[in-house]
Amino acid sequence: MKLRPMVSALCIASIAMAGCASKVTQPDEYSGFLSDYSQLKEAKSPSGAEVMRWVDPNLDVSRYNAVYVEPTQFYPKPHATAKIPDSTLNGINLYFNQALKRELAKSLPLANAPGPGVIVVRAAITAAITAAITAVSSKTESLKPYEYIPVALVVAAVSTGAGIRDQQTTLGTEAQFLDGANGKVIAQVVRKGTGKSLSNDSQVMKADDVKGVIDGWASDLHQSFVKLKKR
Repeated sequence: MKLRPMVSALCIASIAMAGCASKVTQPDEYSGFLSDYSQLKEAKSPSGAEVMRWVDPNLDVSRYNAVYVEPTQFYPKPHATAKIPDSTLNGINLYFNQALKRELAKSLPLANAPGPGVIVVRAAITAAITAAITAVSSKTESLKPYEYIPVALVVAAVSTGAGIRDQQTTLGTEAQFLDGANGKVIAQVVRKGTGKSLSNDSQVMKADDVKGVIDGWASDLHQSFVKLKKR
């Protein structure tokens, strides 16, 4: 097999090929958590990350004086594994909920329930990255260009099986923002991120491995609101 066709085949066949994957969540990666994806457009978050986003062009944020964060969730509900146990999943979800409240409280007071003048934040950690059975995935680190050579590829595969190759931790999120008085969707965002690498394929993933990603998501939401207020 010639090198170029082989590389293309690898890109199609392997979720581990980060160099072949887009940084923006693609339509076939959407989880179904949002009711409508048709208006999403590529955009840059305040931190410069590539996201898919839609904001109601008639949105007037001055109408809102509080924000209510619904309990975050995984969507679809993941199944714990030896490598990603329930303790990790619960820790990730808890931290996501806390981070959203921490950052959004910098923009508006936190409300205890939806209502007039309240923005409702409905967010989920999704299976947007890979076809893994869990919403949080751990994938083998991308092969370097020289490892596309068939012999080196075999060596890399053996190393992976022996638990030598690092593992990347990835996860995605989808969120929608609603008017607390009537439930109308006023904004939506879909994005993904990469956490810390695990040292080998037997290392158990921990919530700490993706806290940096979650912090970035939450901070961007706060900064986005700040920018909308200045619009």
